[in-house]
Amino acid sequence: MDIVLLLKAAVMGVVEGLTEFLPISSTGHLILVGSLLGFDDDKAKVFDIAIQTGAIFAVIGVYWHKIQSTVLALPKQRSARMFALNVLVGFLPAVVLGLLFGKYIKAYLFTPTVVASTFILGGLIILWAEGWGRGQAEQAAAAPRVQSADEMGIADALKVGLVQCLAMIPGTSRSGATIIGGMLLGLSRKAATDFSFYLAIPTLMGAGVYSLYKERALLSLQDVPLFAVGLVVSFISAWLCVRWLLRYIAHHSFVVFAWYRIAFGLVVLATAWSGWVVWAA
Repeated sequence: MDIVLLLKAAVMGVVEGLTEFLPISSTGHLILVGSLLGFDDDKAKVFDIAIQTGAIFAVIGVYWHKIQSTVLALPKQRSARMFALNVLVGFLPAVVLGLLFGKYIKAYLFTPTVVASTFILGGLIILWAEGWGRGQAEQAAAAPRVQSADEMGIADALKVGLVQCLAMIPGTSRSGATIIGGMLLGLSRKAATDFSFYLAIPTLMGAGVYSLYKERALLSLQDVPLFAVGLVVSFISAWLCVRWLLRYIAHHSFVVFAWYRIAFGLVVLATAWSGWVVWAA
């Protein structure tokens, strides 16, 4: 295996792990970094989706006690069954819309220009949701209707699941859409973040398995080291990122991520229009 290719896989793993659960779009960053590295062919697109599984194992590790206790309590506790049902309900919209429109979205929207534009738009939405010029959002954040992910109803889960579908547009951010969307729907910042992480487990694992199966003709045993490096590195970086984020949200808003999105998007557009960077289509 080419050592340079393995290094590229490691870089992409770091990018995936650090950005998957922050509201800044892991897919968008993977598209941009892959374009800079020349790691953007059809196999690389499968790689980008597959290594999300490494990040998901990090979430499973962080939330292992909750996941284990829920599974063990399913036969005897209604609250555990309700929680599992909420995750399933939130997951289903992404399955349906992904199967219907996933191919077309990948064909026409996976470009640096689209990513940069959605970076900026998403940043503006986060600022609006966090109360910049919107007093109602501040009041909702001060007195959320749902304090814990365990208190969510089926309607709450379905609404968050529908919001998650916006992340099929690259650059939107799955975690950003579900966390900010959840907050606007009346969830506390902690409840929205926790449910976003729980919802990521079936969503991203399902996407990874489906992508590997669908594009299996592109892959061979020689690709195992490449994918292994990406998975391991994304797991480690995601583990560190998730633990940090859970501490961060206890005392901070997401405004800093909004300004990062806007600044990064403007830089990508400026470099593309000026010709300083030749972004791959």
